[in-house]
Amino acid sequence: MTAKIAALVAVFSTAFCSLHAGEWTQFRGPHGGAVSPETGLPVKWDKSTNVRWTAELPGRGVSCPVVAGGKVFLTACDGPDQQRLLVLCFDQKTGKKLWQRSTWATGGTGCHPKTCMAAPTPATDGNAVYALFATADLVAFDAEGNLLWYRSLTGDYPAITNQVGMASSPILAEGLLIVPMENSGDSFIAGVDPRTGQNRWKTERPRDINWVTPALRHHSDGSEIIFQGTHELVSYDLATGKRRWSYAQEGALSTIPSPVIGEKNEVLSPANELVALKPGAEGESPAVVWKSSKLKSGGFATPLCYRGKVYALNSAGVLFCGDAATGKVLWDARCKGPISASPIAADGRIYVVSEKGSTMVLDADTGKEEATNELGDQFLATPAIADGCIFLRSDKKLYCVGAKQ
Repeated sequence: MTAKIAALVAVFSTAFCSLHAGEWTQFRGPHGGAVSPETGLPVKWDKSTNVRWTAELPGRGVSCPVVAGGKVFLTACDGPDQQRLLVLCFDQKTGKKLWQRSTWATGGTGCHPKTCMAAPTPATDGNAVYALFATADLVAFDAEGNLLWYRSLTGDYPAITNQVGMASSPILAEGLLIVPMENSGDSFIAGVDPRTGQNRWKTERPRDINWVTPALRHHSDGSEIIFQGTHELVSYDLATGKRRWSYAQEGALSTIPSPVIGEKNEVLSPANELVALKPGAEGESPAVVWKSSKLKSGGFATPLCYRGKVYALNSAGVLFCGDAATGKVLWDARCKGPISASPIAADGRIYVVSEKGSTMVLDADTGKEEATNELGDQFLATPAIADGCIFLRSDKKLYCVGAKQ
């Protein structure tokens, strides 16, 4: 066995072991719930207080940082028409850039001015990082920056289109990389082998524009992928991609905020109203536990389930808190907007980041404002939490917020 092959075997033999509890491995954290078990996080900070380090970024991105194995991974794009696609790796403790790799876009780069080609958040297991770009280019590097594989999905499926910008993020789920690719052209969701980049299964999806990230849910017979589109929320068997059950609400389901798995394994579907679903057996329609029009997610933010409560941020910047069992609204708080990032939770607090660089810290039980922290840059990305720190990504910089050591 050559040294290179042996190294790859070592990478993948540990790729799907349990991650450290404090790591943040995909969009909205290791389980997609935007909740961290970390404690002792800073409540107050500014550019001169409780910022451990900052790192300059070589290009724009609205993707979120992911953290594992002592490294922070991030994507960006630059060059003419955003054609250079970048994957970056930073040392988690110091902010030193460990490596930067680039590929060239093979798909279209047209998009709304607010977004860019580095919109989907990468996924990592600490041994490798998997980056999907809005150009439908999909690439994997090991933790040292060595290329594992690369795919041009528009090369494989030329009918894929990108008219306003794609932003759905891939997730790692029990030995599979789940790749959502819903657009007005060739649309599908695929279970990709993270070792080779090849499809294990591929299931067609409606041809529609959609920015939702799928969620992993466990049930008595195995695991399923929950994916939502304009008209229907669908469960797919994780191992095969076979359709298991669905919930339809014609024209009312969200195509930006993503579905969330609740603390009692219910499915929270953002729509014109937030819907709590209790799935049944394969082929059965899920039971509707409750609906709430006040808890609907307006704009871009995905709802949050934390300590028996549900939090939803509407397009006016009002954060509503409801009882997770009933949907009854308990309180609301106005946040400083505009806001594109989703709220996150840790240590009894909710963190809400505005586009203009302020982070509002709220008591999760009462909604009382504990602090509003200003950094001044433009922030569209949802933060990450790991190892006692909050990682914030602006258009130009990556910030590590934590008590200075």
